[in-house]
Amino acid sequence: MSYNNLLTERDNFVLKITINRPNQLNALNRETIQELHHALDTANKDEAIGAIILTGSGDKSFVAGADIKEFAHFSIEEGESLSANGQEILFDFLEFLSKPVIAAINGFALGGGLELAMASHIRIASDNAKLGLPEVSLGVIPGYGGTQRLTQLVGSGKAFEMITTAGMISAEEAHSWGLVNHVVTQEELLPLAEKIAGKIIKNSPNAISAAIRAINANHVEGVDGFEIEIEEFGKCFGTPEFIEGTNAFIEKRKPAFRKG
Repeated sequence: MSYNNLLTERDNFVLKITINRPNQLNALNRETIQELHHALDTANKDEAIGAIILTGSGDKSFVAGADIKEFAHFSIEEGESLSANGQEILFDFLEFLSKPVIAAINGFALGGGLELAMASHIRIASDNAKLGLPEVSLGVIPGYGGTQRLTQLVGSGKAFEMITTAGMISAEEAHSWGLVNHVVTQEELLPLAEKIAGKIIKNSPNAISAAIRAINANHVEGVDGFEIEIEEFGKCFGTPEFIEGTNAFIEKRKPAFRKG
């Protein structure tokens, strides 16, 4: 499928999705959110894809936020619906995807852009990246999971500071806070994302999906993450990939989890 606001490129078992609205600094509008949902859903159902890289076009912006023009005149009810639908269609959907998503943050990741990166499983940033949740400067708060995921990642103290000041932090500061995994030059950003993806696809797809479910269970209300880990651990024993992985270890060879 062709998209109006996305570029997709597949290399072996890795899919790269590029948000392509450079004139709007890749801001998220409703059409882009729907297209991202479709691209991620399609990739998730494709057994030949083992990892996804998510980035923005150009070198200025990953995603500079939501498209404010679309909701500037919304009512209370419309605002609630915007938040709920966006979380369901994209941000929660992304977080609970069964395949790892690496956010390659090139430039600005603000508002919905940072929320998109935080919903991804791994985050790396270029050294010119600026990250922030500036919503309170517009008279609103983060509505795509930002108040929750930022607190989970950096703790409530830093989350309060970032959100209430509406300030931006540098890539290095984000790294020191644990908000991003790595900081590299602009030129090294996608090669590093590809390197990480290359390591991921060598491992058991089933086990990776199980690990994502177990890790995410840690912050689902009313769910005991330890119990989910036990359940997912046990399920792995019933898969051909477990047999292949353990036999490969015993036979001192590399496991062959994927074909092609």
